[in-house]
Amino acid sequence: MTSATAPLPPPQRIALTHHPRLPEAAKLSPDIAAFLREKGVEVSRGLLTDAEISRGLRERTFDLLVALGGDGTMLRSVHACAPSNVPILGVNLGRFGFLAEFRREEWREGLSQVLQGHYWVERRMMLHAEHRRGETRLGEWEVLNECVVARGRMMRLLRLEARIDGDPLATYAADGLVAATATGSTAYALAAGGPILPPEMRNILLVPIAAHLSMDRGIVLPEGSRATIILHYDHDALLSCDGQSSDDMADGDELHVSTSANEARFVRVQGRGYFFRNMMSRMQRSS
Repeated sequence: MTSATAPLPPPQRIALTHHPRLPEAAKLSPDIAAFLREKGVEVSRGLLTDAEISRGLRERTFDLLVALGGDGTMLRSVHACAPSNVPILGVNLGRFGFLAEFRREEWREGLSQVLQGHYWVERRMMLHAEHRRGETRLGEWEVLNECVVARGRMMRLLRLEARIDGDPLATYAADGLVAATATGSTAYALAAGGPILPPEMRNILLVPIAAHLSMDRGIVLPEGSRATIILHYDHDALLSCDGQSSDDMADGDELHVSTSANEARFVRVQGRGYFFRNMMSRMQRSS
């Protein structure tokens, strides 16, 4: 760790999980478990869906979750850990690894630092999203990256009305609209032309997808704002939060987005200026 801060308490009880369809992750998991046990750490190893792991995360019997995989694995880990404030340490075995802390070859040195208390915990804002039809709530989600309202099978533009704290903001003619966190600003919102926000920002970002003769720029809302997206469309449209299974949306349906009471917590060993350095490096490797 680059900053001179007092050591934090080292984790004593660790959940170690991996992506179920990544052979490399399944192969690496026993090696990490053996290393941690040699250091005197109590380790529970398995998948996020295993009863022992999921129960321990809900009841916060673990001090830390170590997740092996890519950004999808990290997203699923956040959904499991955020309600009980369990921090996550990611070892990237995927492509980009925006959320992970270590590459595959760095895990031994990195975990050694964590076990010595040389780490800090980064807190990131999440969203609470609700899909409403009139007075009926059809679904709700805790979201790390983004909510997306997008057209379905019909190749026609959506008409989407955005309101902020109940007041009109803009009406979009577009393929869709992204409501993202600062974390999500490097995901779908970035692909749609939105700005990159530092991860510590607690703002909602609205970015249209392929806007036509309407507002085509991303908007960063003030901290604490509540956004409502209203669909005006006679054909099928879809709602997806953090890339999970899509909900069908109908004409007049509303998506309500606000700051969640939950936060994502990531264990970091790198200095606090890591974000833009890592992001530019990963983007240049992919170009």
